[in-house]
Amino acid sequence: MTSAFADVSTVPVTDLLSLAGRRAVVTGGAQGLGKAIAVRLAEAGADVLIGDVNEDRARAAAAEIAERFPVRAAGVVMDVTDSGSVRSAAAAAAEEFGGIDIWVNNAGIFPSVPVLETPDSTWDQVFAVNARGVFNGSREAARHMTGANRGGIIINIASTAGFTGTAPGLSAYVGSKHAVRGMTKQMALEFAPLGIRVLGVAPTFVPTEGNMAAAAAQPPAESGKAMAVMTNSLIGRIGTPDDIARVVLFCASDLSTIMTGSTLLADAGQTI
Repeated sequence: MTSAFADVSTVPVTDLLSLAGRRAVVTGGAQGLGKAIAVRLAEAGADVLIGDVNEDRARAAAAEIAERFPVRAAGVVMDVTDSGSVRSAAAAAAEEFGGIDIWVNNAGIFPSVPVLETPDSTWDQVFAVNARGVFNGSREAARHMTGANRGGIIINIASTAGFTGTAPGLSAYVGSKHAVRGMTKQMALEFAPLGIRVLGVAPTFVPTEGNMAAAAAQPPAESGKAMAVMTNSLIGRIGTPDDIARVVLFCASDLSTIMTGSTLLADAGQTI
């Protein structure tokens, strides 16, 4: 097996950053952080499959990427809570591109409901997408990477909520993101002998379509409190989707080859 942990000390930095010849899957990749991540991976040379519950948006995002960069791109329907759906999407990537080298577990939801008002169904839904979805994706990615006998990299999009409490109403979300950090560590242990690295990226708040819609759905007073918490920054501005995508690109590239099991804070100093 070509080890994912090979010594690349003599490799030029441009080659370390290049993803040419690699095949990536991004879940929840039709918009927001996922789309920004898919764009940067494609720019670095990776073929990209975008999986999303909205198939039309996934296909549109893939068509846009294929038009901008000289790579192959495809969009498929994927429900990360359904292991069969994830398996089908992974099989589509393997058939379209010949394998999978990079898998980004990005899909997530964040309904805001106070603990005392949270129904079981909401809790279950958040954990189904944010935690079981990461498990489903990682398991399927590892199966393909192991079968290809070449290893790979799995990147889990966590959150600053995986390190600390956050805005009121996000108990299920915070719990699910702590779970993602735990899975990142455990999967790194189990997959290292297979040549597979596992890293997490924990973004601060960035103004994606989903984040802004969630904020707008709250009463004005509560929305203001939540935004104040989420936009606490030491660098003088809030983050952008591309800020996070560049950190994911670092993780996906050979620049990070010595790293596995870590969750990188991309938080503008929010958790200090």
